[in-house]
Amino acid sequence: MAEPIGARLLGAAAPLYPMAVLAAAWELLARSGLVSERLMPSLQRIFGALYTELLSGQIIYHAGISVARALSGFGLAIVVGVLLGVWMARSRIFEALVEPIFSFGYPVPKIALYPLFILALGFGSPSKVALIFLECLFPIALNSYFGIRAVDRKYLWSAANTGASRTRTFFQVLVPAAAPAIFSGIRVALPISLVVVILTEMIGDSSGLGYFISYSTASFTYDLAYAGIFSIACVGFVLDRSLVFLRNRIVFWERSGSAPLSQ
Repeated sequence: MAEPIGARLLGAAAPLYPMAVLAAAWELLARSGLVSERLMPSLQRIFGALYTELLSGQIIYHAGISVARALSGFGLAIVVGVLLGVWMARSRIFEALVEPIFSFGYPVPKIALYPLFILALGFGSPSKVALIFLECLFPIALNSYFGIRAVDRKYLWSAANTGASRTRTFFQVLVPAAAPAIFSGIRVALPISLVVVILTEMIGDSSGLGYFISYSTASFTYDLAYAGIFSIACVGFVLDRSLVFLRNRIVFWERSGSAPLSQ
């Protein structure tokens, strides 16, 4: 049976409810006088500042730099991470050599290594892209590794019984079966790339949304700082929705929870 229109509208509006409650609570607190208006400006001032910066092109300029850096390190991590994860899952020797490095290094906050990247690559984009790559590499590689290892052996036996070659079995059995786990690692790594780029831009740079927020805070123009934070949230949301859309087109036989199938 077709889902009622009211239920569809309610389902579409449900994700907006927490944001509406948060916005209302912010506005009430900002106008209550309990918190300094300068420290916690109203939504009208924040969105007014955002509108002004959008018209001037400043937010777009800084957001473009941050997104380019984040996606550069993220994209490189996808390529290297998937290859490493698959290789670890398919080669016992390579697994014995590399897997302990991932187990040992995963809990280490990679941001602590940023001074070394600065010394080697400078304060510019290369050091930031390198750190983003390192941070994103771990979840992608490990999810790829466990995804390949978790493939049911019955699929492999069935492919072998039909006379499929190892190459055909890999691309037509192993990779599709592990694709949901691989995309899970990629989706986990995506927001990490944005977090890292913002942090590194705050530490030292003259461009990017991290710099924009840091400079606005130091200048006590908190409405601009919150406008920058809101811009980060919007960028992250758009990138995540785009990734989910791509995932649901590639792994079409298993939709993600964020995009349920129609009844």
